[in-house]
Amino acid sequence: MNVDGVKAFCRTFSGATEKNIAPPINVLSYRVGEKKFAYFKTSEPEQWRFSVRVSVDRFIELTDQPGVKPAKYMGRFRWVTIVDVDGFHEDYLMALIESSYETAFRSRPKKQQREIFG
Repeated sequence: MNVDGVKAFCRTFSGATEKNIAPPINVLSYRVGEKKFAYFKTSEPEQWRFSVRVSVDRFIELTDQPGVKPAKYMGRFRWVTIVDVDGFHEDYLMALIESSYETAFRSRPKKQQREIFG
């Protein structure tokens, strides 16, 4: 899956919004109810590196793999950065994004969850 494919996939979730945050942060984030579930870095030197939130077990598993590292500033919250999405297994990447979305969605108040699913 390439960068455009990941962007398109992130937009498919109920209530998902895309927000481009300008300099100095330079991030394209995907949110549900203002809760971030995925983001791309949009500036050099880390342009198009992709980050998602993962479970504790997956954090340990993923950060042992080449091309995956704790996300800058967000690693303490179990966010990982995938250096090159083109080289990452597509089904596994989609499962990570879905899991991150579910975590963000469940953190929203019940009323907001009902509004999102209408």
